[in-house]
Amino acid sequence: MSPRRNSPRRRKGGRRPPEDEDAVFQRVTGAERRENGPDGEWAVRRISGAAATKAYRCPGCMQEIPPAMPHVVAWRPFGDGEDRRHWHSSCWEHRTRRGARFPRR
Repeated sequence: MSPRRNSPRRRKGGRRPPEDEDAVFQRVTGAERRENGPDGEWAVRRISGAAATKAYRCPGCMQEIPPAMPHVVAWRPFGDGEDRRHWHSSCWEHRTRRGARFPRR
């Protein structure tokens, strides 16, 4: 049996393999991407549970998104950012199939 290798194996030259264009775009823009749908064009960013530190109200179901829950942030790409909304991931994916929801009183 050969002894255990404790030092990591390194590639010659220490270079990384070339990245594809999508990986470079996501790294530069913070994983922001554009989505087109029947309701128009949106800039979308997925938020991990570790990065979600506040509670938000989902406009799709009007329920609270608690801290530490992964979700989606969407806004119009050419606006001033006032229309930024935090959505449950499933609510965002099904937004075109459901009608408008209004807050309960």
